[in-house]
Amino acid sequence: MPIRILPAVADPDAVRSLTTLLSQLPDAEPVTPVTDSTQLVDTLARLAAESVDELPEVVVVHERIGPVPALELIREVALRFPAVGVILVTTDAGPALFAAAMDSGARGLVSFPLGYEELAGRVQAVAQWSTGVRRHLGHGAETAGGVGGTVVTVSGAKGGVGTTLTAIQLALAAQASGRATALVDLDLQTGDIASYLDVQFRRSVADLAGITDIAPRVLADAVFRHDTGLALLLAPGDGERGEEVTDRAARQIIGALRSRYEVVVVDCGAQLSGAGATAVEMADTALLLTTPDVVSVRAAKRTVRMWDRLQIRKAEGTTVVVNRHTRATEIQPALIQRITGTALARTAVPANFKELQGVVDAGRIHELDGRSTVKQALWALAGELGLVRAAENSHRAGGRPRGDRGPVTFRRRKE
Repeated sequence: MPIRILPAVADPDAVRSLTTLLSQLPDAEPVTPVTDSTQLVDTLARLAAESVDELPEVVVVHERIGPVPALELIREVALRFPAVGVILVTTDAGPALFAAAMDSGARGLVSFPLGYEELAGRVQAVAQWSTGVRRHLGHGAETAGGVGGTVVTVSGAKGGVGTTLTAIQLALAAQASGRATALVDLDLQTGDIASYLDVQFRRSVADLAGITDIAPRVLADAVFRHDTGLALLLAPGDGERGEEVTDRAARQIIGALRSRYEVVVVDCGAQLSGAGATAVEMADTALLLTTPDVVSVRAAKRTVRMWDRLQIRKAEGTTVVVNRHTRATEIQPALIQRITGTALARTAVPANFKELQGVVDAGRIHELDGRSTVKQALWALAGELGLVRAAENSHRAGGRPRGDRGPVTFRRRKE
């Protein structure tokens, strides 16, 4: 059986050297190299969505890959795609780097200048390990998306477009359908999830920032368990502590949550931070919320272009959600899609603040009436995104058990 090898190398000279040697290995089947971390993760996710069998047995990561540093990238691949063996190629093969690479989840390390025997031996060993893991897992569907669950980020084109409300309702829909769900507030200076859900808390996401290996017990200590069943990881009460949550910390925190929960919804707010950028890059689905007005749509277009320039997310990999939609407005969802160049959620959220005002003022947004057109639209959006279980396994909106009043149904408003 051929060994499929995916090189992740940005340096052109290293690409030529590596692909030449890989093509000479017995039973090797090198695939087209990827040149940055985003492309590597996207490629693996696309292959995994088809089948675990489509994933390469071996990924070779060059030390100068970017924009995500090599060791962080290896950690993410190991967490999300546990049946893929990763080899790090480096000019420094010292014991310190070797230990760090193994701690990140690499299965081997090869040094420059590349030698045929060393590379062949390491590739064969890692390929055998990968095959064994797949046999042990039985090619189960649970590995198709990597370890753990789905990560969805919700970002605002600008402040005040409904980002936090949307994130909360998506998480509530997933939790009510029977999926273990975490809701994370990465709007680190001005996050309001605690206020919307009437929560008094002691620990926050900042308490995990300095921990290099987040064990399940450590994570559980930082999470607030809400009455709805949601696991909340909240923004720090003191906004200045948000600076402690670096992009590296965010990567580790989201990876830990992904490995423990079926659904992880992240409120990234409207201001781009290193932590928020990392979350958007790691997300299976990145939502960008806008309202149908000129200022918001222009802000959405700027955000999409910035994400693309910074290699955080490509436009076609971003999904725009239109909030406060009415038929009377001149700017309709199809126009917003053309302007931003993104994907567009089929579900638009109607403008009806009167439905929301009472629960927002009371800090009880989780008690929003199930007859609310806003709630129905947001829960329909959760269904569109695949965040809820099938109807026969679902709970009713508001978290009542299925046997109480029957399964949840998602009604889509007429366009």
